[in-house]
Amino acid sequence: MKRNVFKLFVNKLLAYPLWVKQAVYYRLYQNMKENYCESYIIKNIDNIFAMHIPTLTFQGKNELWDKAGGLDSNIYNFLKYVHSEYNILEIALNMFLSIEEVAKYYIFCLEQNYIEAPEADEIYAMAGFIAGKFPTGDYFLKNGTITIDQFDAAIAEQKRMDDRGQHELIGKILVRLGFITEESVKTLFRLKSDAKKRFVLDPDIYPSIEEPVNDIKKLETELEALKKENQALKHSMAKIVEMVKKYDY
Repeated sequence: MKRNVFKLFVNKLLAYPLWVKQAVYYRLYQNMKENYCESYIIKNIDNIFAMHIPTLTFQGKNELWDKAGGLDSNIYNFLKYVHSEYNILEIALNMFLSIEEVAKYYIFCLEQNYIEAPEADEIYAMAGFIAGKFPTGDYFLKNGTITIDQFDAAIAEQKRMDDRGQHELIGKILVRLGFITEESVKTLFRLKSDAKKRFVLDPDIYPSIEEPVNDIKKLETELEALKKENQALKHSMAKIVEMVKKYDY
């Protein structure tokens, strides 16, 4: 298994002085506001899908060891990381997949009873939405934001609009009926859009507090090697010049 790369990266950030962390926090906070995610994070601080740690079922463990189902290798890799108690983000980083791709494996394994159902409705709803299993209305229904009566009312309103030749997306209808906020819809689709992007995080490329000194030592070592190489080259060139002079008639 590979390293817990995100944890290593975060630990490096946490080692910086407090005033640096304050600046980083402020910039991230501003970015969350710009992307309509500030309220979502505050509301779901303990139920963010990327930070969720899935749990293997007994059936999932058997499938991981026996591979009786002959599934795709990525499914078994996913189950292997789940067995090692990696969260969704770490699984994505180590498998070089997008969160959307991991969400699809997550939903598949959940449906096959390879992993346990999450306690939080938000995690299941978000995983299903990102994976493309749940439409917008179903997401808000499954995470408890709207009731079944509100959902049915929105569907009825959408049908009424369709009959008039004025199709309207269910998200806009839910906002117009006052069942959800416009910000929550913007947040949802921003998360879904970014979930398609793959992200590679190598902790070795992020400097720690000690690394600048190490970089200087590395450069000094390389410089010494170049000096020796240059001296050897000069010595070889001098011999060649002597040989040319000796045989120059």
